[in-house]
Amino acid sequence: MNMGHVLVTGGAGFIGSQLVNELIPVTDKITIIDDLSTGNEKVIPESANITFYKKSILNTDFFQSVFKDVDYIFHLAARNLALSVGNVKKDLEINILGTLNMLEYARKYGGNLKRFVYASTSSIYGNATSFPTMESEKDLTSPYSTSKYSAEQYCMLYKSMYDVPTVILRLSNVFGRGQLPTNPYCGVVAKFYEAINTNQPLIIYGDGSQTRDFTYIDDVLQAFILSALNPRAIGDVFNVGTGKETSVLQLAKMVVDIYQVPDCAYVYKEKRVIDTVGRRCLSIKHISDLIDWQPKHDLYTGLERTAAWYNTTAI
Repeated sequence: MNMGHVLVTGGAGFIGSQLVNELIPVTDKITIIDDLSTGNEKVIPESANITFYKKSILNTDFFQSVFKDVDYIFHLAARNLALSVGNVKKDLEINILGTLNMLEYARKYGGNLKRFVYASTSSIYGNATSFPTMESEKDLTSPYSTSKYSAEQYCMLYKSMYDVPTVILRLSNVFGRGQLPTNPYCGVVAKFYEAINTNQPLIIYGDGSQTRDFTYIDDVLQAFILSALNPRAIGDVFNVGTGKETSVLQLAKMVVDIYQVPDCAYVYKEKRVIDTVGRRCLSIKHISDLIDWQPKHDLYTGLERTAAWYNTTAI
């Protein structure tokens, strides 16, 4: 398998950088676009086949030369949930207009394009009414979920109008190696590990009963690759999760068990403005049925592997 020339936006972020690592052995050339607003250039792998543009996807001056010979696009660049509530206009610009820029140049100059994989979010489900939640549900409760869903609609539109081969993946609470706890916008797993490694209490917002569908990075990367290579994925939307929900308090207890620190303290704080969702658990029936993807790592195993990475990596 050779995927030729691959473009990854957000390639200096957590998931993007791990995806680049996964793609190096199966590509001739990788182009990364990342403005480093939340990414870190140090996590980009060293390879002669990688070209890095420290640029925003709102700046299209260089797009034509990049898109003209690209085979696959993985579009991960976005403003995250925490940032979105502080600057709604910027959220709209990056998540909607930035995605529209990508789609438009893919349409105009992507003559060799085999797939445009868009990294969306399970935040689109908000306070869902059924669990595990299927792709048909929607409850937009934040600027972030609204902008990501709008970008999804443009992906679908460009597929139906211009035959851009889009695929949408709705990711759910991804964790694992490469998620730097020094990044203020990292997920709760990284924050828990950092707290334990620095002898700090685990901070829990609310009472800890809120659940999430935590998904290990290696499983997510395989979902990206499979959706890019399987023609049955084109034009579709897929949940990428585990189909299991775990409360934040249960997660904390697992992390404490893995690190063998039973005396670790918990500090409970008031919910933040972004803490509006009580439950999150995704149905993965559709992606399993259509492209034969299923997670291979249970939560505890993923947490153990993540702990091993943190314990052996200079961050």
